[in-house]
Amino acid sequence: MKILLVEDNELNRDMLSRRLARRGHDVVLAVDGEQGVAMARTEAPALILMDMSLPGLDGWEATRRIKAAPETRGIPVIALTAHAMAGDREKALAAGCDDFDTKPVDFERLLAKIGALLGGAPGP
Repeated sequence: MKILLVEDNELNRDMLSRRLARRGHDVVLAVDGEQGVAMARTEAPALILMDMSLPGLDGWEATRRIKAAPETRGIPVIALTAHAMAGDREKALAAGCDDFDTKPVDFERLLAKIGALLGGAPGP
C-alpha cells in the first residue's frame, strides 16, 4: 500500500518512512502542506499521515483541501501531532481527518490505525 507521509521534521520523516517501508508499504514523502496536497493528487496514496504543525500551509488546512477535492476526498488521513491538547482530536476530525495519533509515535498503535482504515492487516 502506498502511504503519503507529510512531515517537515527530517528525523521524524526518516524514522517513520523507514519503519513503514520495512512493513511493506511504499512511502512517498512531502515536507509541507502545499506539497502534501499536490502529492495527494499525483501519487493517489491509499492513506495519508499528516503532521498538523507544518510551515506555511498547516496540516489542518492541507487536510481540508484534500477532503474538499473530489479526486482526493476518499483518501483516509491520520493526523499526527506533538501538541495533543484537549479538543485536538475533535479539531482533527472536524478538519476531515479519519483518525488522530500523537507524537512521539507509538508505531504499533499507528500500524493498528492504518490497518483499520485500510481494511486489513498493516503489512508483513
